[in-house]
Amino acid sequence: MRSLIALSLVAAVPAMAEVPPPHCALAVPATAAASDHPAAASPAASSALPPAAEKAAPASIRPSLSPELAALPFVQHVAGSGGTITDLGASHGMHAIAAKNGDQFMLFEVTGDGQFAISGAPVELTPAQLHIIAAGNITDLGFQHGLQGYFVRSGPQFQVFYATPDAERVMPGVMWDAAGKDLTKRQIAGIPGVVPTVEVSDLPTNSTAAARNTASAATSTALPLLQKAAFGTIGNPAAPRLFMLIDPQCIYSIRAFQELQSFVASGRVQIAVIPLSVLDYEDQGQSSRSALALLSKPADQLVGAWRSGDVKAAPAPDAARRLQENMAIAQALKVTGTPTFVWRKSDGMEGRIDGVPVSMEALVASMGG
Repeated sequence: MRSLIALSLVAAVPAMAEVPPPHCALAVPATAAASDHPAAASPAASSALPPAAEKAAPASIRPSLSPELAALPFVQHVAGSGGTITDLGASHGMHAIAAKNGDQFMLFEVTGDGQFAISGAPVELTPAQLHIIAAGNITDLGFQHGLQGYFVRSGPQFQVFYATPDAERVMPGVMWDAAGKDLTKRQIAGIPGVVPTVEVSDLPTNSTAAARNTASAATSTALPLLQKAAFGTIGNPAAPRLFMLIDPQCIYSIRAFQELQSFVASGRVQIAVIPLSVLDYEDQGQSSRSALALLSKPADQLVGAWRSGDVKAAPAPDAARRLQENMAIAQALKVTGTPTFVWRKSDGMEGRIDGVPVSMEALVASMGG
């Protein structure tokens, strides 16, 4: 729940740059070249602070902010994206601000140069104490933009901490740059088990033949592959089918599903929901646990379980295999985030949208629904 709330708050502070439709981005693969920023060649794979559902409110910086704070690049980015900024003071070499948009808010600790921020607040814990408490379960992430990072495991959960510049406190959270990009994601991409990466060659021998080879699958049409995925359906069986690849914890997947409900109720479309695990790097593995819980349900109960929040059941013996196959299919189709939609158009061609569609009506109409 914490990660869902955090994501919804981030949605209130969109990136200034043009970005793809709202979606929950798959973490950068561990094999990606080292860089402070996601590859510019693939905008869908970059992790910008997601755009808000509605048009952002006018920028607002409270008059009480000092000119120096108001001039910081990160503060200007948040304010320019519709956030109302409140100065919470400076301590331990960082400057704390609150960003509010409507009834949503988020706390940031901004670096001295104003180029970066941690979405969180310092806790009463020093780096030395963190090492003692997490002995054997802490990984040194090195310095990024002057802040020492630590990856800490606690059973199946994990959290990234950053030490304050004075090394007197640690801050749990995600590092963002002044363009709204998630920098923590790349830092942890190489840690085994954090980012859900499935090689097509890892599939069991009885897996879908079309999904065994990424190269051949990429040249195939998407619909035959998706027919082989593990999914649940909702809606009129006689209506055109819309495949929807989702992360159960992704707020944009949830939002898109809600927007489709009127079309399902009117019998214009049937939705086939394919669970994936995309946000483990943000929600400490809850995405995988939720996806496994859904894939443990009978197909006719999967969507209902997701809609009702029934995602905590122990996984069935074959749930891991189903999730692995779904992830391999998603990889073969170069899915970079959720939701992703694929459907057959009324003219026989395939349609695809990565992210929340601008118009659900137009999407459903293109199916002949």
